[in-house]
Order: sequence, then C-alpha cells, then structure tokens
Amino acid sequence: MDNRPSQQDDGSGGQSVGGIRTTFTTGELVYASVVAFLAWVVCVYDYIMFGTLLPKMAGDFGWSPATSTAVATAVAIGTFFVAILVGPLIDYLGRKKALMITTAGTAVSSGLTGLTPGGLAAIYLTVIRAFSGLGYSEQAVNTTYLNEIYGNRKSRGFIYAFIQGGWPIGVLLASAFTALLLGTVGWRGVFLLATVPALIVAGLGTRLKESPRFLAMQRVRTLEQENRHDEAVEFGRHFDIDVHHVKETTLQQIFEPDIRRHTIFLALAFLTNWIGIQVFAVLGTTVLTNGKGVSFGSALIVLIVSNAAAYIGYLCHGFVGDRIGRRLTIAGGWVISGLAYTLMLFGPSSEAFVLTMYTIGLFFIIGPYAALLFFMGESFPTRVRGTGASFVNAMGPIGAIAGSALLTAFLSLSGNNMVLAAFLSGGLATILSGLLMLGTRDVKDTRQAEMVAGSTTSRVR
Repeated sequence: MDNRPSQQDDGSGGQSVGGIRTTFTTGELVYASVVAFLAWVVCVYDYIMFGTLLPKMAGDFGWSPATSTAVATAVAIGTFFVAILVGPLIDYLGRKKALMITTAGTAVSSGLTGLTPGGLAAIYLTVIRAFSGLGYSEQAVNTTYLNEIYGNRKSRGFIYAFIQGGWPIGVLLASAFTALLLGTVGWRGVFLLATVPALIVAGLGTRLKESPRFLAMQRVRTLEQENRHDEAVEFGRHFDIDVHHVKETTLQQIFEPDIRRHTIFLALAFLTNWIGIQVFAVLGTTVLTNGKGVSFGSALIVLIVSNAAAYIGYLCHGFVGDRIGRRLTIAGGWVISGLAYTLMLFGPSSEAFVLTMYTIGLFFIIGPYAALLFFMGESFPTRVRGTGASFVNAMGPIGAIAGSALLTAFLSLSGNNMVLAAFLSGGLATILSGLLMLGTRDVKDTRQAEMVAGSTTSRVR
C-alpha cells in the first residue's frame, strides 16, 4: 500500500496534501479571525475584572490590604502553572479544541468566582482564580492557530494586530460593565453574567477548521507509534515537521539544543518586560501621583489617553513587523519605551511633558505585543508551537509579581523615592527586555523555509 501523501485539489475548500486541506476560503479565515478576537476579548474581560473588583470583594470578606495582596499573589502563581499546562493541551488536543477549552475555562472561572463562599473565600479564590490562567493563555492559542492558518500570507502580522488589540477592548468592557452593573447586581452578579458571552464564544469555536499543521502532526505521531518512521519523515517533510523529537514531551522539546537558547531568551524578555508593564501600566497611577506629583484625576486622563495610543501601537507594530522583521520591531520598541519612561521620571514634572512621555512609553511597551505574540508562534517549530508560546506567555504573571516586589524593595532602599525606585525596577527592566530580544533567533527568513521545497501546492496557507 502506498502511504505517501498525495496532492490534489478538493474544490472550493482548497488544495490538500494527503487528505489534509492546506488552503482556506476567505470566509473561513475571516470567521476564524473574528472568533479568535472575541475569545481574547472575553478572556481579558474575566482576567482584568478580578483585579478591578478585588477591593469590593475584600470589603465584603473583611480582608486587610495584606490579605488582598497575598490572595492576588497566590492567584498569579496559580495562573502561571495553569498557563504552562495550556501548551501541551494545544499541541496534543489541537488548536481548535484548545481555543474552546480556554474560553469555556474562562466562563468557569467567572461563574465559580461569583459563587465564592464567605467562610473560605481566600482559599477558594486562590484555587478557582488559577483557572483564569486558561483565559490568559488564550492569546497563546491564537498565535499558534492563526499563525498556521494564515500561513505565508502577506501582512499576516498586521492582521493579527487587530486580534491582539482585543486586550484594550476587553479592559474597556470590564471597566464599563463593572461601572454599569455593580450597583445593581453586585460583584457576584458581574462575574456570573460574564459567563454568558464566554460560553457563546466557546460554542462558536465548534465551527472552526482545525489547523493543517496540527492534523499533519497527529498523522506523524500515529505513523511513529506504528513504527513507520520513514513514512513519518516523508509525510512530515511536506509540512516542514521535524519528527526526530516527537517521542519526547513537548515541554522537554522546547529545551532541546536546537531551540533552547531561543526559548530562554524569549522567556526572559517576556518576563522582564512584564516587570516594566507592572510598574508603569498596572501601577501607573501610583507612579504618576507619588513620583511626578500628578493629581489622581489627571493621572486617570493620562491612562485613558495613553491606552488609546497603545491600541494604535498594536497596529503600527504589526505593520512594521511585517516589513523589517518582528524581532527587531519588538526589541526597538521596548528600548524606546524604557528610554521614554526614564525621561518621564527624571524630566520636568509638567503635566504636558509627563503625558507625552508616558504615552510614548506605553505606545512602545504595549504595541510590540502584536508583533511579539505572532513572533512567538512562528519562531517555534510545529511540533512544539503551542507549548513554546504558552511557556513564554506564562512568564507574564511571574513578571508582574517580580515588578511589584522590586518596586516595593527599591522604595524601601531609597527612602520612598518613587522616581528612583520606578527607574531601577521598571525602567531598566523595560530596556533590558528589548536587549534580551536580540538573543532570540531571527525568523524573518524562515517563512520561505516553511514552504515545502520544490512544491507550491503543499504550502500551508
């Protein structure tokens, strides 16, 4: 029996290799993009809402500020471990199923949070909110899935930037609905109502088409299990799949010699950048009011204006990344951001100057994530794409914890000098994150390598 992959045209659905479709209609790609965007929005909504409503929850449970901080830290640690587990889920169960599971997991996280019992609230929330790591990792699912179905299309990074822009949309919706509903249904009701859109989007995921790369990877694993190694190698070649490590776990594979350096540098860059985000974005009002003497009302205006600029930053960095390469785009953006924040801290305290520098800083620290998430997807081989992206993405919560801890430590050492503490913790970390990106491998030219040699019909588009 001849088991070599055959190439044929299966009509309007597109071309196929060995029975696996490798092209998609415009309608299918648009549908996948819309569902991925909505999934990211609802997952961000739940992720952000916990921090937004934590003061109200603490008031109901009678928690001290120290207890609230301890719970938030424990939740972040739990989020890290859950986020790491999402990677193997993407690579073994599939991109489509992973999107549905992470989005449905968000619904579970919201719903169970709304049902928090008063007597065991701290312990209960520490466990339940760890499931928000599923929602946080939805962006790793998106980069894995969309990278593979977009294939080598021109401007694919720019298109992905619109989807990654679901972060500020989710933040805005979480803030708006909390303001509108909190007085009517309370914080429990706000969480319970959040389950509805998450479940709807998870249901929409059932109509997605699975990634050809994942289907091919499944076939390769099956052939290897049947000891048909030569056939596995031949079939994998048509999808640029390396079969030599498939018997190892995907977590082991991302630290194999061929990609170990890339994994480490990318993870460290992500972690250090999140230290900067924690200091300047999450704790931005504290830095602006205590460090630069900006009034709280003005600080809120600064945050609103700068976050609007950050969304434009997504689109700009997605566009630029397609043209000069994503690695340089990310590295350059983060170094510029760190320098802008440094100028803001040590420069004049006039509101106009602070607003300008803060906006530039946020534009260049948040915007590159449109290029970064897509870079994470394309820089790992198919066999570990989901695991690699999820592992790096899981560094975010750890960076957030480190950012808060470093800021607190430097405040103590400097006699509560917020300017110096913010620079030593956030400013230097942001610049360092850009420099660490230069240690990752440049995948600008691998798009040609991913094409099947000598055959245009076997490309995964």
